[in-house]
Amino acid sequence: MCGLLGFVGDGLATEADRVAVAQALADLHHRGPDETRVELLGYDAVLGFKRLSIIDIATSSQPLGYADGRYTIAFNGEIYNYVELRDQLAAEHGARFATTGDTEVIVAGYHAWGREVVSRLRGMFSFLIWDSEQRIAFGARDRFGIKPLYYLQTARGLFVASEKKALLRFAPSATRGAAGIDLAGVSNYLTMQYVPEPGSLHRGIARLGAGEYFTHVPGGPIQIGRYSRLDFRPTPPDDPDRLYDQIRETLRESVRVHMRSDVPVGAFLSSGIDSAAIVALASQFNPQLPTFTAALEVPGYSELKAAARTARALGVTNESVVVTPQMMMDGLPKIIWHLDDPIADPSLVPLYYVARRASEQVTVALSGEGADELFGGYTIYREPAAVRPVRQLPATLQHGLRAIGRTIPQGVKGHSYLERATTPIERRYFGNARIFTERQKSMLMRDYPDHVRYHHVTAPLYAECAHLGDVERMQYIDLNTWLTGDILVKADRMSMANALEVRVPYLDPEVFAVAAGIPTGLKLPFGTSLTKMALRLALRHVVPDDVVNRPKLGFPTPIRVWLRGEMYAWTADILGTSGARQILDLDYVLGLLRDHRAGKADHSRAIWTVLAFCVWYGIFIDGTIVPGDRSVGLRQPPGDQPAGGCARGRPGEPETLPVGRS
Repeated sequence: MCGLLGFVGDGLATEADRVAVAQALADLHHRGPDETRVELLGYDAVLGFKRLSIIDIATSSQPLGYADGRYTIAFNGEIYNYVELRDQLAAEHGARFATTGDTEVIVAGYHAWGREVVSRLRGMFSFLIWDSEQRIAFGARDRFGIKPLYYLQTARGLFVASEKKALLRFAPSATRGAAGIDLAGVSNYLTMQYVPEPGSLHRGIARLGAGEYFTHVPGGPIQIGRYSRLDFRPTPPDDPDRLYDQIRETLRESVRVHMRSDVPVGAFLSSGIDSAAIVALASQFNPQLPTFTAALEVPGYSELKAAARTARALGVTNESVVVTPQMMMDGLPKIIWHLDDPIADPSLVPLYYVARRASEQVTVALSGEGADELFGGYTIYREPAAVRPVRQLPATLQHGLRAIGRTIPQGVKGHSYLERATTPIERRYFGNARIFTERQKSMLMRDYPDHVRYHHVTAPLYAECAHLGDVERMQYIDLNTWLTGDILVKADRMSMANALEVRVPYLDPEVFAVAAGIPTGLKLPFGTSLTKMALRLALRHVVPDDVVNRPKLGFPTPIRVWLRGEMYAWTADILGTSGARQILDLDYVLGLLRDHRAGKADHSRAIWTVLAFCVWYGIFIDGTIVPGDRSVGLRQPPGDQPAGGCARGRPGEPETLPVGRS
């Protein structure tokens, strides 16, 4: 897990560009504190790299050259089948290797197979290869979108980086200011709680999509293609027990290869089956596997006791970190800086702190992301069965029921059901988070882009999966939006913020191949409220019974409680002083905050969504918030407890960080 930054010009690269890339690379120091290298490749390109050493520590420094310097690669991620690919390349193509790591295997594969190499890689990756003979740049991102890759095209050439902040130095000044904010991205963020790919909140800076590659010839535009599309193909099995065995053994093999490392490996552990399964299988290969759990300082929100019981049952050690409201306030500005764009997911904060705790003992941590999207874990996936009686009625009857539903007051039983049941899935489902409605956004945004709708993001995806049933279509939407926009971004950024590599064994091509074939009835059977039942049955002899039968909890955070108490004044101060009021009507949001404190309604998610945006604005747009400054949100009477700023990072890291440094 590392950070890369590259520039491909049109025969214009100079020593000054090498220096500029080296300076911008400092913004990625947290991703790879072990080694820094920047190379000027003739007059065409500059490649810079920050390395977190995991495999072949001694000889796999980057940027790495191959074929007598014809190719140079900068690569972020891990390839889990690199040993097998290395043997194949040597046997079939006579490839010779100067290292024993996975980076050289990628570039050797590109030399032998061209862009087809990306289809053969089993792992998480984003990379840039410069071919000095053909004068062409080639890059790609893994099929799930685990590793990020941003790009910026300017008059001087193409810039590519692991995080957006490293590109901002090279963007035109108009892009960096308030005028450069993409209001369509803001609108989508306010609904979906993240900025959907491929865009970002800075116009002109975009992201390569999951399963995409690019080519770039100096002087021309970037050319993007798609090499992988993950598709569900539910097929009733001849023998369900054989399917459960296949799920278990495929996941076991994925865990095994994900544990390939020359540095210590641990795992995150919560109260649910996803992480418990990873820990149980990993402990078969390493009985001394250390595990780490985040807990919260409010009764009913903590997974600590359940995780500790699971750890004892599996015979592994477990360490925990308890997150307080003060830690939420201290951590948020720094967390938003690491994200590049805001994500209104409060679970980012405990994830940041548990990653920091884990990084004190290990360099790699296994995690359970992706299980819900692959195996049907979200409770909302039961909605198609619940609304089916209405959806099967003639259109005229549905229209009448919808009219009746409108007469029922909002919040009264029946209103929501009739609205959802009479709305086609393409219009009612756009992911797990639904924050502001279009009507609310028209009041909140000062320049509301009424031409932007959430279904503009999902419509192309629904067209791609039109052949599937409603549950699989919902999974497909989440796989291509929620997973890449929220789940994997927070996993990458919160771990990399602490120089920790997180690996996700569920998001493996072999595991997906099995999960994609599970029929709806085996994922979400009638007669139980439990989800992802096929996975549970596959693991019933691997994890404790109480874990197999435990309903999905997710990772709830008590912001509903804290925004009424410990975090109220801090939040009110940030909202009241933010320069983001030129984009949003923050007086409207302060009214929501007051109503929330008074118990008139639960506005916690809406408030948190705007709060995260205001912190982002203060960091990246007007510079009024500096991550690490403990005066953030501090406008309290003398003698009161300070309530803002950022907590310390890894040992030796400065407490106060200038913007653009980690």
